[in-house]
Amino acid sequence: MLLYYITDRKQFPGDEAGRRQALLEKISEAARCGVDFIQLREKDLSVRELQKLANEAVAAVRQASTTTRLLINSRVDLAIAAKADGVQLRSKDISPQEVRKIYKGGELPDPVVGVSCHTLDDVDQAEVDGATFVIFSPVFEKPGVPEISPVGLKELSEAASRKIPVLALGGVTFENALECLHADVAGIAGIRLFQDHPIGDTVRELRSSSK
Repeated sequence: MLLYYITDRKQFPGDEAGRRQALLEKISEAARCGVDFIQLREKDLSVRELQKLANEAVAAVRQASTTTRLLINSRVDLAIAAKADGVQLRSKDISPQEVRKIYKGGELPDPVVGVSCHTLDDVDQAEVDGATFVIFSPVFEKPGVPEISPVGLKELSEAASRKIPVLALGGVTFENALECLHADVAGIAGIRLFQDHPIGDTVRELRSSSK
């Protein structure tokens, strides 16, 4: 089962410097514990600050693991500059084929290209466009965000029936993760699921559920 950690430094306590340090430590922990993908998703940072953080995140992952892949949210240029493993695109961003052409032009390895999807049409388009996998969300209702309607387990199962790997995101907890696995998803993605718990415990809990 694939595990996918999405970062959000603003959830950590302290000032900005402290939050960034906590985030880099959490990224290292995730890589050491065998999380497959980490998405750096600090959308509020300036380009310069995001580039600096991306460089530090890539270094942290490389030091901690040879298998964990670090993806940058949407910004192909920053991903290439940081020598990240790829990008996580929104469904309205450039296509995965275009990303791979850009990477090839820079003589970097073929990137991982995930696509965030909210409808079955999004999933189908991502598959046609050659995405590595899709993140399908939100599966469950998210606390504090009642205005966003969850896609639900039935639609998740329909998405997972496609050939492209589908990871579940949105309101996923230890308690309901097994329901997602019964929908035949390829993996689980989350923010709080990883940031609010020791990642080693999270990895063991989720992977034991898939056996």
